[in-house]
Amino acid sequence: MWRRHHRPTTPPSLLAITTTTIIVVFTLTIFFYAITTRKPSIPQFQHSSELKWNSFESSVQFNPTVEQSNGTDLIYQIPDSPRAVLFLAHGCGRRAADFWDRSPGCPHCAGLPEDRLIVLHALHRRFAVLTVSSSAECWSLGRETRTVRWIIKRWVESNGLAGLPLAAMGASSGGYFVSALAASAEMGFSSIAIMIAEGAFEDTKKIRKGYPPTLFLHMPKDRRRMRLVELNMGALRRAGVPVREVRCAEFPLTPEFLSDRIPALDRKSSVELFALFRNEGFIDENGYMRKDGRSTNWKEAVKRSGLLPEKFGWEGHIEEELNLAFGYHEMTSLQSDDMFDWFESHMS
Repeated sequence: MWRRHHRPTTPPSLLAITTTTIIVVFTLTIFFYAITTRKPSIPQFQHSSELKWNSFESSVQFNPTVEQSNGTDLIYQIPDSPRAVLFLAHGCGRRAADFWDRSPGCPHCAGLPEDRLIVLHALHRRFAVLTVSSSAECWSLGRETRTVRWIIKRWVESNGLAGLPLAAMGASSGGYFVSALAASAEMGFSSIAIMIAEGAFEDTKKIRKGYPPTLFLHMPKDRRRMRLVELNMGALRRAGVPVREVRCAEFPLTPEFLSDRIPALDRKSSVELFALFRNEGFIDENGYMRKDGRSTNWKEAVKRSGLLPEKFGWEGHIEEELNLAFGYHEMTSLQSDDMFDWFESHMS
């Protein structure tokens, strides 16, 4: 109870309460915007030892067979006791040879870092791997689908693999191509993965019954493609097709990242390249690429610096990793476990 001589404090006015509330809400809004939009100063995932170029050295070795079929390259490897078959379709400007390391049996093979690691993951899980080169720079969706369908079926049968589950992965142009191949029930895919592409589903109302379970691996920085992926995922679900997505985010470079991924690059050169890229402003203070590798003048900067021999010959390998770090449009092996888990979950 208040004593008579104690006067209660005057209650704050409505204006004061409103003003204070606005200030608090505004401050909290700015705070949460800052923490949710800024880029982290540490990698979003750890570049663990299993992601290095030589991760599978003790268990898997490249030993591909090179053939010609219908005027195109056919490069493949079958592990002991294969459990499944995997067809891989490259993107525009790539070839079947980019999935395999250069060797006496394949002197024209290039072994791009992401491509080769996907093959090694597959062989490690005892998938027989088949790669085919497109007839032009990019895949076409007409006659070429029929030709490659025939090549795959003939190859599977001639190598005694007809009873095994058949999966497929295509990146970019190869993603459209794989989705078009899957449109034919004759192909018999157990599941497919479409990477950095929304797939060829022009008429989503005509997705066939029994279309194979489909995994989309895409980079959300490409917002337009992300929206198209979401639309096609919805159409596939409505058609009763099991579907899932894996989003592949950008990440910061580290001094050793390039040497961890590229066989021909030693640690010293990787550290020096990282320092050069930072000094040239190609990466920000947290290690993120400011632009896609294709749009960065890093080759000219490296040439001026003299860090690499003039005939180094691995520029394409470095650029693939810079593109991957930027996270807009590039082949990626970082989500290989997700992809092969998807394939294996639909092999029964």
